[in-house]
Amino acid sequence: MPDTELLSLQTDHIQALQQRYEQAMAAHGYDSLLISSGAAPMRYGDDQSWHFQGYGPFLHWTGLTGQEHSWLLLRPGEPPLLWLYQPIDFWHANLELPEEPWQQVIEVRYSQQREAPSMEVSGKLAVIGDPASLAEVPGDHNPVQLLAALDETRVHKTLYEIACLARANEIAVLGHKAARDTFLAGGSEFEINLAYQRATGQREAEAPYHSIIGLNEHAGTLHYQYYDTEAPARSRSLLIDAGVRFRGYCSDITRTTPAADEGRFAALAQGLGQLQHRLCEMVAPGVDYVAIHRKTHEGIAALLSAAGVVSGLDDKALVEQGITRAFFPHGIGHFLGIQVHDVAGKRKPSPADAPLLRLTRTLEPGMVVTIEPGLYIIPSLLGPFLNGPLGEHFNHAVIDELQGCGGIRIEDNVLVTAEGARNLTREAGG
Repeated sequence: MPDTELLSLQTDHIQALQQRYEQAMAAHGYDSLLISSGAAPMRYGDDQSWHFQGYGPFLHWTGLTGQEHSWLLLRPGEPPLLWLYQPIDFWHANLELPEEPWQQVIEVRYSQQREAPSMEVSGKLAVIGDPASLAEVPGDHNPVQLLAALDETRVHKTLYEIACLARANEIAVLGHKAARDTFLAGGSEFEINLAYQRATGQREAEAPYHSIIGLNEHAGTLHYQYYDTEAPARSRSLLIDAGVRFRGYCSDITRTTPAADEGRFAALAQGLGQLQHRLCEMVAPGVDYVAIHRKTHEGIAALLSAAGVVSGLDDKALVEQGITRAFFPHGIGHFLGIQVHDVAGKRKPSPADAPLLRLTRTLEPGMVVTIEPGLYIIPSLLGPFLNGPLGEHFNHAVIDELQGCGGIRIEDNVLVTAEGARNLTREAGG
């Protein structure tokens, strides 16, 4: 999509937000709303702050992820008013905004003060953001019911948001391809990370989350957070879970690559890929997201039996006995948007058989979700089964072999449409 079309969609997006927010404010008795961008807290005992990415509702309107100490005022029937913090400072550079159409529908002012600006508002004011930024600001701070209503404004994506999410996928796919090539060339986790950053043109601090890059058994740690600078003597597998921010919007993609001589693990990865494709095809309006999660466990059971990891138990027993949860302990996915784990996913609690599931809603057009089945060899989860009464049903030799490859996860970003779904990741060549 050309940038001119994208920028035009942004003005439509802001007008849609104006309507949604005004309805939420009216429903909860507020005449105006002030949104704080927030600020990075200082590290304890240090003069350095943590990296800053911004408060969700502020990003929803502006996409300005690095803009601290800034404020957005919303009043029904009037253009939004944005104060950007721009101090006179020889230590740091100020953000320079390019001329874009959204500045014609949001009034932009600049301020040298970190505190909330002086405002002329009448009626009842709500103020939302990090409480640390709101201490001296008048108005009702973070009213719970209004916040819940504002979370709902992010569930159904505008055309602008969809375009940004698609672009974030396109850029991230470039990084994933570079990461795979570096792995196959014998690179270390650190080198794979550098290849990903180089291909995406994004510093890791700007990414929506810390990239998970695990070789061999490290792939069995779901949120593995370290990068070895030396490649292992034998690289058997790569799991990379990494995304990109584009104008504030996140992609969240995972790929697993077996080494050329890992026949059993490669077959299992291929089987999980086929299962993931079927799960993505389930995404459609009216589908219960929990049903997709449960279908995943059925598929994992079939894979475990077909690969000879377990025997003597039918697929139903593998699910009911909790064995599939030992191999697939997390949920099938979550909402995606301004935040990686976007808000409003759980109108009702997660069911007992899926306690870590982050999304429990029925799918509707405009929602964007991830579909990310996994199959891992995690000793702490498998130990009770291997050493318990069901241990005879496990092929210990196969498990020992697979443990050196860690695990498999395959994750796509999928838009629910009126007819079914668009897989934004596969569209981007991922």
